[in-house]
Amino acid sequence: MRATVVDLRYRMNDVLKALDRNEDVDILYRGKRKGVLVARARRVRDKVTEHPFFNMRPSRRSVEAEMETLRGGRFRDL
Repeated sequence: MRATVVDLRYRMNDVLKALDRNEDVDILYRGKRKGVLVARARRVRDKVTEHPFFNMRPSRRSVEAEMETLRGGRFRDL
């Protein structure tokens, strides 16, 4: 997309929509290109197994037993 300085002032919503569509926006001043607004790359979600906290607490118990310990019960501390 090409946008003039006036477009940035009065039609910013259209510029933002173009950035949402991952389009780069050329900024023009008196017909000459002065800069480019580059759309930010979408964040790719990592797998859970690649998270640094995954499997930090080694345990030999089943997943259900471990989750019950983590969740706790209403009267666990009594």
